[in-house]
Amino acid sequence: MNKKIRNEATDGLFRAILNLNSLEECYTFFEDVCTINEIQSLSQRFEVAKLLREKRTYLEIAEQTGASTATISRVNRSLNYGNDGYDMVFRRMEQEDQENK
Repeated sequence: MNKKIRNEATDGLFRAILNLNSLEECYTFFEDVCTINEIQSLSQRFEVAKLLREKRTYLEIAEQTGASTATISRVNRSLNYGNDGYDMVFRRMEQEDQENK
């Protein structure tokens, strides 16, 4: 875990996020907390991670998402050498999808 970001303020933000109960609440909260560009950047990185896990090429990902190769490379580095946060979330989302079928 990255100790550089761990502090009371970040803990408070993450506790607030954990209290959101729906997509609509997420939109309401994040539109207040972030700029539109910040939200779009986060969602683009998440989409890039999904496509990298599907073994898509950088070119395919860049064309589909508009992400730069630098962004794709950073996300790829997180997937390969990060804290496994993306994998944790994707596994949970896949499990939820299976349960809802």
